[in-house]
Amino acid sequence: MTDPRIEVIGRRLAHVKRIVAVSSGKGGVGKSVTATTLALILAQRGFKVGLLDLDFTSPSTHLILGVGKLAPKEEKGLIPPVTHGLRYMSIIYYAIDEPAPLRGIDISNAIIELFAITQWSDLDYLVVDMPPAISDTTLDTIRLIRNVKFLIVTTPSIVAFETARKLVMLLRSLRVTILGIVENMIVNPSSSTREKIERLGTNYVGAVNYDSKLEESLGDVEKLLNTKFAAAIELAASNIERLSDP
Repeated sequence: MTDPRIEVIGRRLAHVKRIVAVSSGKGGVGKSVTATTLALILAQRGFKVGLLDLDFTSPSTHLILGVGKLAPKEEKGLIPPVTHGLRYMSIIYYAIDEPAPLRGIDISNAIIELFAITQWSDLDYLVVDMPPAISDTTLDTIRLIRNVKFLIVTTPSIVAFETARKLVMLLRSLRVTILGIVENMIVNPSSSTREKIERLGTNYVGAVNYDSKLEESLGDVEKLLNTKFAAAIELAASNIERLSDP
């Protein structure tokens, strides 16, 4: 029997023009801060933007944004609060910022429920912070959300790139659009990672050098948007805009 909530999801997202899922092959590569900064920059450019934290493993966008006790309103579903020009929703509103010991069908149910009850209204972009690696959340998002496009974050690390490569292969096998790969935390600039990404037949969306000032800016959006990290993501955002056009 078909879950009636799945039909509701289509209606909830009917007026969202572009959905960008920011993912990675492993944790610790800067995926969440990339997703958050990208959403902020797109909003600064005049787009209507939503940010959804679906990282069941360790949601952190609320810390990056410094949202405090901001919470959604209940009115025939959940209306995301607005912070720093973003409509914001996170799994923490279910988990109360505690570890969510969910697996399998429980994760699927949580994802379906979150998408079915959230009223995004009109958006130019919905940026989704995904959990790292190939997970139930990734597979469910692909199954439930039409036209979702993936942006992958890696670092120059051999291990990080290999896990990103496997994610690329999975997404391709599922016929999911990959916008490209962002190379983050570059310490010694080199063309090596770019060449490997291009050999995969994937867009090299942007290069982001390691920024020692980034950590101290987290929780303060004004500081974050004035970091070298944000400047690099802004350059990448131009590519993402072009690649994500419907």
